Amino acid sequence: MNAECIAIQPIQTPASRLGRFPLNQWYMAGFSTDLTDKPVGRTFLNQKVVLFRTGEGQVAALEDRCCHRSLPLSCGTVETSGVRCGYHGMLYAPNGTCIEIPGQERIPAKARVKTFHVAEKNHIVWIWMPKEEGGAPTVEAPDYRWHDDPRYKFGSGQYHYNAPWQLIHDNLLDLSHLGYVHLKTIGGNAKLHMSAKMNVTQEGDTVKVVRLMPGSTPPPTYKAAWPFGDTCDRWQEIEFELSHLKIWTGAVEPGTDAIDDPERGGFHMRGLHGITPETEESCHYFWSMSSTKHPDMPENIEAVIEQTAFTFDEDRVVIEEQYRNIQRFGGKPNWLDIHVDVGGNRARRIVERLIADSVDPQPA
Repeated sequence: MNAECIAIQPIQTPASRLGRFPLNQWYMAGFSTDLTDKPVGRTFLNQKVVLFRTGEGQVAALEDRCCHRSLPLSCGTVETSGVRCGYHGMLYAPNGTCIEIPGQERIPAKARVKTFHVAEKNHIVWIWMPKEEGGAPTVEAPDYRWHDDPRYKFGSGQYHYNAPWQLIHDNLLDLSHLGYVHLKTIGGNAKLHMSAKMNVTQEGDTVKVVRLMPGSTPPPTYKAAWPFGDTCDRWQEIEFELSHLKIWTGAVEPGTDAIDDPERGGFHMRGLHGITPETEESCHYFWSMSSTKHPDMPENIEAVIEQTAFTFDEDRVVIEEQYRNIQRFGGKPNWLDIHVDVGGNRARRIVERLIADSVDPQPA
C-alpha cells in the first residue's frame, strides 16, 4: 500500500453540493512532474480523484475509490498498464475498467470505476469536470506556450488553501496590494500601486486588467534579476479565465522601450495561476513563473522562483486570515468596493453565471 495516501486525502463533501461550481470546464490538476511512480489523490470540486501515469506514459484520472471495498486507489501502486488497489490487488486500466482480479479468472462487467478526461499540454495536466458523468470535453484544453518558449525558464510549485477559490481570484486581479503585502520582493511604492492607471476590459469570459507604472522604484526581486538603476517603468497585465489566470509583469529601463509595446524588452515575469476548487472552503493553487535573463547577469531563475514562492507565502497568510475573519463575522462578506475591485467583481459575475449554467433547472 502507498503509505503516503492517508495523509494527503482530504475530506469528501456531500455530492449534493457539487452544483456550486462551474461544470463542463477544464481545471488545472497539477504539473506533469507531479506524476511519477505513485498515484496521486486529490479532490476537485468535491470529487475525489486519483491521478497517475502508467508505465507506458499515459496520464489518467479515475474516481479515487475501488469498486470492491472502497479503498482509495491513491493508496495503491502504479504499474505498466494501470493502477492497482492496495487492499485486494484489483488492477484498473486508464479507462476505469478492472483488468485483473488476483485469484479470480472471471471479471464482472460492473468491475469498473468512474473516469475523467485529462489532457497533458505544456508540462501541465488538465482535468475536465463534466456536468454529466462521463461527459466528453467540448473544447480543447488551454494552451500555455510560455513553458516551452526558449526565451524563458520556468519553475513551479503548489499550495493548498483553507479558503474559497474566488478569494484568490480577487487577490490576483488586484495587484494594488503589492505595495503593502510584498515589500521584501515585488512590492514597491504603495501609493504608486494604488494610484496606477488601470484599464479593465472583458471579452467573453476573459477579464483583462492592465496597470502601467512608469517611474517606479525597482523592487528587490527586479533588482536581483536585472541591472536597474534608481527607477524603472513597470507594467502589470492580468488575464482571468475560469481555469487559470495569466499575469505578465516586468519592467524596462526608463527611456528604452515603451511599457505598452507588445514586443518590449526588459525583465519579464510570466506567471501561471491555476486555482482549482477542492471544496467550497478550500482549493488548490498550482503556479509557475517563467522569466527572462539579462545577458550580463548570472542565471536568475532560482532566485526568481524562490522570491515568487515567498510572495505566495505572504498572500496565503493574508487570504486565509481574511477567510477566517469572514467566518467570524457571520460567513457572508459585507464589503465596500473601491476602484481596485473592478476586475475581481467582473470575474465573480462570470463565475456566478457559469455556475447557473451548470445547474439543471428545477421542474415547475
